[in-house]
This record gives sequence, structure tokens and C-alpha cells, in this order.
Amino acid sequence: MLLRTVCGVVCLLAATLMGVADVPAAEKFDTDPKNQLPKPDGKPADMTKPVKVFILARQSNMEGPAKVETFDYIGDDPATAPLLKQVRGADGKPRVCDNAWISYLTGGNEKNFELTGKLTAGYGSMWGQDTTKPGDKIGPEFTFGLTMDEALDEPILIIKAAWGGKSLYYDFRPPGAGVYPRTAKDIEKNRNPESGSGQYYRLMVEHVKKVLADPKRVCPAYDAAQGYEIAGFVWLQGWNDMVDRNIYPVLPKGGKENRYAKYSEWLAMFIRDVRKDFGVPKLPFVIGVMGVSGAKPGEDITAFREAMTAPALLPEFKSNVIAVPTAPFWSEELGAIADKREQVKAMAYTLKNKSKNGPNKDGAMTDQQQKEYLKKFETDLITPAEAALWKRGASNAGYHYLGCAKTFALMGKAFAEANLKLLESQRP
Repeated sequence: MLLRTVCGVVCLLAATLMGVADVPAAEKFDTDPKNQLPKPDGKPADMTKPVKVFILARQSNMEGPAKVETFDYIGDDPATAPLLKQVRGADGKPRVCDNAWISYLTGGNEKNFELTGKLTAGYGSMWGQDTTKPGDKIGPEFTFGLTMDEALDEPILIIKAAWGGKSLYYDFRPPGAGVYPRTAKDIEKNRNPESGSGQYYRLMVEHVKKVLADPKRVCPAYDAAQGYEIAGFVWLQGWNDMVDRNIYPVLPKGGKENRYAKYSEWLAMFIRDVRKDFGVPKLPFVIGVMGVSGAKPGEDITAFREAMTAPALLPEFKSNVIAVPTAPFWSEELGAIADKREQVKAMAYTLKNKSKNGPNKDGAMTDQQQKEYLKKFETDLITPAEAALWKRGASNAGYHYLGCAKTFALMGKAFAEANLKLLESQRP
């Protein structure tokens, strides 16, 4: 279980912009699943070593929207079939990590709660589920922990703090950015009070410090004589910032700068501040770059990927911050089906609202006739094979990476591999 040499991880802007880039082999992140995960040696963790602590934070995709029921889809691709065996035990149930534990803070509407235990599937999004036990979803944490468990001698403690629908500019605003200055629209709509500026940054920091004040509460393998080492931070976020035109206004026609440049500045501040708050000046920091839409991103997603990558290119962050593109893990075949499903939704809207160019423009269709029309429209558009594939591999919307367990499993492994790369680069 010794730390092994891991695949190189791309920090290059081109890779982030294109999703899958043509960059020199030595610099390109190896997205081939069979090459990413170190092979376990069957040995237990060395309890005489400090616990390795990894912090995972941000919004809904870090929470994790992928249902366990989509695990079978992982095995459909020969390239990822071995991964299915790694996330499932011999009994067919999600694997339980031998030497990795997790504390997960999440919640909604100001009602937060913590889940703790040995790392397994179920520490994903908890919306609508029993908050006293793990649920039925995963985020990146599952295979991140599996990878670390198999690569390191030390016991592993993952501290995850994630809430859906949160921004960097306001909710996770770093102290270095100062208090959020409300805009005229904020005042008009009575939102984003100054008192809430950076609230979730503070909640995250407080939770991490609370867990580390008594690590044994969560991680029984903790030995006070050996202590712990905060060994990495993983950031996966972006949607709420990307779609906010109030904070990131659309540029005038012909504008050359990146409209999300402030995001880059705030993320760099965030990195500096968490390092200061946790007392780790060179804390390995992994940025999960938005991969929604895969190899076919729109203009906004392309620009946002660039903004997310920018901090990793700063000289001060060389060899201690890394940007990992997640676009290569997007399921293109499920994405194509999702596009068709959106057409069905659009048709439903057209029928209901009697759009002037639609089949119900005169409003003559009854509700039943609309349902029948829509059913035929969907049947003609989406084949039975596509419908079955969707049910097998997807469980959520596009902005949640289609809730595809394969995507999140590959993502978690890639983040762990990147973190391991940074740790190895910092060895004396």
C-alpha cells in the first residue's frame, strides 16, 4: 500500500477548454481508468502513522447526485469494467473501505447535519432521504477514498462539506475578498444580505476544525501520539456562478476578456485563505474543472472552464495546485439522450402554452390528446434501446453530470490521483 507514482495531471488551459485535449503525453492527465488506480496489496493501514486528512468541499456535484442503481452502467464499458469490481464487493454490494472514514456535513434551509462512518456508497446527496444514515447516492468521495485507501499506508479521514446551489462570490466567499458588496438588484430583490457573505466558507472551516479537535470520534484508527496531516483539498463547484449574469455580466460584442475573471481571482483567494485557516501553507489543492456538456461545451461553459483553470497556472501555485478537467468523464452517449429528453420537455411546453408554431396553436387539443401526442413524439424520438440505456446509466439532470455513477467514480479517482501527484512532488 505504499504511495505509488501516479499519472500526470493536466493543468493546461487548452485541456480544460476542450475537455479532451491534444497535449504532450508527459503533461496529459491519463483518463484511462485501468491506468489510474493503484492495485491494493491487501495490507491493513499502518496505525503507527499520522492519519491523512482530505477535505472535499462545494456545491451539489460535490454532494453527489449519482444513484447507486446506475453502478451497472460502469461495467458496460470494457475500459471501466474493472472499476465496477472495485466499487462493489464480492457480495454485490458497494464496497466498504477498510481504512478510510468520513465526516460529511450537509443539509438545507439552514438545517445542517453530519453523517459519519467507514467510507462506502451513500455519502452523496441527502435530499429527501433519512438524515440519520447514508443514502443511495455517491459523489466523488467514494472512489476518491477507495483510491487513497489503496495507495497509502496511513489511515484516511475524509472531511466533506457540501451544499447544493451555493456560489463562490457570495456563499463560499473567502475572507480575503472582503464582505460581499450588494448590487442594486440584490437590494431590489431583498437578497444576499451582508451577514450571509461567506457563511458557507465559515461553516466549512468550523466543521473541519471541529472534526480535527477530536479525530477519534470519526476515525477510530486515530492515534493522538501520531497525530494527523491535512494532505489535500478538493474543490468541485461552479454552476451557480456560471449562470449568474448579475455578478458576471455578458461582455459587449467583440469583448476579448473572460467575463468570469473575478471567479479566478476569488478562487485564488479561497486557496490562500483555506491554507491560512488550516495552517498548511502548501496544502495540495485540486480544482475539479466543470465538465458538463463534455466535449461539446457552449460559450459560457468554455469560458468558465478557463476561469476555473486559471489559478492553477499562477506561479505561486506551481506544484501545489492542480486543475483536473472532468469533461473526459462526461457520458457522451447519455448526453445525446438527454438532449432528446429536453426536446420532449420543450414539446410539452409548446403544447401546454399553445405556441403559435406548435401543433396545438389553436388550443383545440384536450389534455388527453396532448398526452397522446407527446407520448408518440417521445416514442418516435427516443428508441427503446436509448430509453433502457438512460434508465441504466442516468439518474439526474445535465448540470448534475446526468447523475451517472460512472462519471462520478472516474472523477473521484482522478481527483485522488491528482492529489497523490501533488503529495509526491512535495516529498523532500
